[in-house]
Amino acid sequence: MTITCDVAVLGGGTGGYVAAIRAAQLGKQVVIIEADKLGGTCLHRGCIPSKSLLRSAEVYAEIRESESYGIETSGATLVFPKVQSRKSAIVDQLHQGVQYLMRKNKIQVLQGKGRVIGPSIFSPKSGAVAVELADGEMETIVPANLIIATGSRPRHLPGLEPDGRYILTSDDALVMDELPQSIIIIGGGVIGVEWASMLNDFGVQVTVVETANQLLPAEDEDVARELQKLLVKRGVIIHTGSTVQTDTYQIEDGQVRIDVSKGEKTETLTASSILVSVGRQANVENIGLENTDVRVERGFIAVNQHLQTGEAHIYAIGDVIGGLQLAHAASHEGIAAVNHLAGEAVHPVPQHMIPRCVYTRPEVASVGITEKEARQKGMEVKVGKFPFQAIGKALVHGSKEGFVKVVADARSNDILGVQMIGTHVTDLISEAALAQLLDATPWEVGQMVHPHPTLAEVIGEGMLAVDGLSIGM
Repeated sequence: MTITCDVAVLGGGTGGYVAAIRAAQLGKQVVIIEADKLGGTCLHRGCIPSKSLLRSAEVYAEIRESESYGIETSGATLVFPKVQSRKSAIVDQLHQGVQYLMRKNKIQVLQGKGRVIGPSIFSPKSGAVAVELADGEMETIVPANLIIATGSRPRHLPGLEPDGRYILTSDDALVMDELPQSIIIIGGGVIGVEWASMLNDFGVQVTVVETANQLLPAEDEDVARELQKLLVKRGVIIHTGSTVQTDTYQIEDGQVRIDVSKGEKTETLTASSILVSVGRQANVENIGLENTDVRVERGFIAVNQHLQTGEAHIYAIGDVIGGLQLAHAASHEGIAAVNHLAGEAVHPVPQHMIPRCVYTRPEVASVGITEKEARQKGMEVKVGKFPFQAIGKALVHGSKEGFVKVVADARSNDILGVQMIGTHVTDLISEAALAQLLDATPWEVGQMVHPHPTLAEVIGEGMLAVDGLSIGM
């Protein structure tokens, strides 16, 4: 059977279903093709389930520390199957919500494996999609425009192939029946440190190994240093500037053993399991790209500023094009791609102006470029910092660790970047992102009246600190 439509979306993750909704809002006939479940990695194997587990871990930690609030507790027990049940219930509720949005916007959903085909009897140009449905039947979708949103999967390390028991990916870890006594996390990037923070709060002995000289290699050095200090204080063992020797991996007496080297020194690590967290790999295989002029460069689909591939009517968005592999980035790209193909006004946001969030305890958030990056570009910068320990609401909250750091151009006064570490900073970073989008100066943001007592006061003080005008320090 052949189905013609205005827009077909290959992949029903966050970027894909948002693109489909936007196209439907513009009056387009839309078909979305998803091999698994609508919501993709973010909803089922990423953002939502991991943050549910992180919240449970945070609550467990707060209960253990409740005496500092004047509350004495005893007998608090972690029941991990119930933690997992709560996570599943949240995911199921949101999944139902996405399905409702498809019905509401009259978007046709095909569950099956889609493969792009070249010029054929169905269409004189490539971009049609052959779909193998769950029951084995075939459908051919012939769209005027195709959006590829096939996402990504955890990257593997040769020699440490996942087995679901001793060597885990983040996908495996999300469905653990029970917690390990100890774990080695290979990779100190965003996913790695989130798992380190979470599992530590759950009572697991955690060791992190990172090849770079700091955790969160893409983030500000001061922030990374503060995060490492706080994780170590909680008992996490961290090896930076270190490399795992995959050929030394072995299982002995139900434990994993592997050597880690730093310079000329080598240490053998032992744990219940290993979590490999070394980035994500784009899903570009087995989707028919070879039948088109779509180019794959360094493992990702190449696109122009309008998210068009080598064929103007075929777009690609989200993790599959690389860059910031974030759900909100994919959603923005999906909207931008649809607006472009529909002839609407397009306002692309540069990658560095998309907020980045890390849900450790405490959280990390940033937007723009770091002080180091600015200086490497030859810019003359001025920097303001303000600590949470001088913010009343942070003390009330019991979370005085961390700070905000503002980097500004010394000549133009433009905000170049804002980096934060502290409680709930992922909820605060949007103010900084808006300020940068509107090309505000630190002084202008500092003149905004921030209500007291709130955590957001730290942003106003940090902005004023750029010019030495902060009030609270």
